[in-house]
Amino acid sequence: MGFMIFFSRWLQAPLYLGLIIAQVVYVVVFMTELWHLGEGVLGGLFSGHGLQVNEIDIMLSVLGLIDVVMISNLLIMVIIGGYETFVSRINLKGHPDQPEWLSHVNANVLKVKLAMAIIGISSIHLLKTFIAVNDLPAEGSTSEDGANYTALGVFWQVMIHLVFIISAVALAWIDKISHTYMTPKSLDAPGQPG
Repeated sequence: MGFMIFFSRWLQAPLYLGLIIAQVVYVVVFMTELWHLGEGVLGGLFSGHGLQVNEIDIMLSVLGLIDVVMISNLLIMVIIGGYETFVSRINLKGHPDQPEWLSHVNANVLKVKLAMAIIGISSIHLLKTFIAVNDLPAEGSTSEDGANYTALGVFWQVMIHLVFIISAVALAWIDKISHTYMTPKSLDAPGQPG
């Protein structure tokens, strides 16, 4: 029975394979968005019509690319960190490409890193909102990308972002105090009575 329970961790392996497929989808999305950005900028220049895309559209496109990269980074952390923590060791000791964070990954460190990645993604979305809305009237505004923004919607987006930040700080603090109380202290420490 114990062996079956321990072996059941391998049921998570297909989940990580599915996340790898999601990573491939994000690569396709990134390349498509990059193609559209290049086509919009270079297409007008080569046709002699000048720059067809304004600076704000370029900035929003680049922020979209950064958003895709950050979500992809989040996927990598979940795939590698989760597999290493919950399924099986990857055995990369001494490999020159081993990520620095993988050498000390555990469930707490992974939670803090994921929270930081989510804050980064939320920051990008919030920045895109701020760029898109400019002067927002009280009844709402439609941006160039067709999204409808209201003052209340933007307010809640900021509040959710702040909740992400507070959650990440709380997770980091819990991780720190758990290390403080869980680390064995030497009985032979200098200046301590033996």
